Amino acid sequence: MKVLAVYAHPNPKSFAHALLTKVVETCEIKKHQTVVRDLYAINFKPILTAEDLTQLSAGKTPQDIKTEQDHIRWADVLVIIYPLWWTGLPAILKGYIDRVFCNGFAFSYGAHGPTPLLKEKKIVLITNQGTPEKIYEASGMTRSMKQTSDTGIFEFCGIEVLEHRFFGGVPLADQKTLSGYLKEAESIIMRI
Repeated sequence: MKVLAVYAHPNPKSFAHALLTKVVETCEIKKHQTVVRDLYAINFKPILTAEDLTQLSAGKTPQDIKTEQDHIRWADVLVIIYPLWWTGLPAILKGYIDRVFCNGFAFSYGAHGPTPLLKEKKIVLITNQGTPEKIYEASGMTRSMKQTSDTGIFEFCGIEVLEHRFFGGVPLADQKTLSGYLKEAESIIMRI
């Protein structure tokens, strides 16, 4: 299986990076071909510009967008690893989606509305957050975040969401809890 890991955290010593490392190690155990796109390390430009829109409308995909789309075309499964900031995607990841998952690549519009174009793809989302899970579960925030990202972005494009796991309370978690989170991330990847 071909796995594309998209990673969005600026700190290589973060728990998000530990999750990325565990995902890659598990993919190696499963003998999956794996490519990592560390959005900060590649200095991905997250701002969708007027020039981008002009080129895309003319059927000319800017090279940096095309490179990322080629990685997605190659992959069977995407694994997106990111921290939750203000109950949403980090700006660099949101910009990646804005620029890469564009009309004509991830979806198209026709007389009957939108058509998803990435139906053969699957995705796993792994999100770490500062707020304990039980707080977001009780308030309905986890459901809202899943609806926004899983349904509003990925399912809209035809991608099957295999799993979206939120790991909560990370900044204050003890080592046992963090180790348990890493073990759970490993189990998620072992199942794909």
